[in-house]
Amino acid sequence: MSLRINDTIPDLTVETDLGRFSLHDWIGDDWAILFSHPKDFTPVCTTEFGAVAQLADEWEKRGCKVIGVSVDSAEDHRKWKADIEKVGRAAPEFPIIADAGLEVSKAFGMLPAEAYLPEGRTPADSATVRSVFIIAPDKQVKLMMTYPMTVGRNFAEVLRALDALQTTVKHGVATPADWTVGQDVIVPPSVDDAAAREKFGDFDADLPYLRRVKLPG
Repeated sequence: MSLRINDTIPDLTVETDLGRFSLHDWIGDDWAILFSHPKDFTPVCTTEFGAVAQLADEWEKRGCKVIGVSVDSAEDHRKWKADIEKVGRAAPEFPIIADAGLEVSKAFGMLPAEAYLPEGRTPADSATVRSVFIIAPDKQVKLMMTYPMTVGRNFAEVLRALDALQTTVKHGVATPADWTVGQDVIVPPSVDDAAAREKFGDFDADLPYLRRVKLPG
């Protein structure tokens, strides 16, 4: 069964190019992003891993760990990282899960339970292992994005989504379309006007149910 928003991720013990550990222990009290790939040494995925490596300082600023998943061996991951660094011009220092047995891919709902990797497989055999999961410190999935193999992921959007999630959790608000840090946020409908004024001060009401407020800087 696929994971849904607010489901707790399975506490799998995973083998990575940087060692073996429990996912829950690895996340600890941080946020985490798990992003998956159908095969090592593929063009789109190599550019994506490079993009994630370039954002190392941004993930750290937000208290967020990143971990890759690919259905190849840990040894392949170690070799692949040289290509990733060459393309991205940044060292990928995060771990990559070796999911050759498809345990993670199946547990996260990216492949059906009966899936297997045939001899001479191609990326098409694991094409649906192309998702991003943003996971909160409580180990619950807060956001999911899935892409086809031909479309590289926009990690600036992943970063923006992480900012939005962290803001909504911290302040009890929602964010409008295209929101970025510093812009007005939305007062949730569950908070009435009196409670909104007490908590946030003055707000602008575009509609009775759409109230915008600026958070303190």
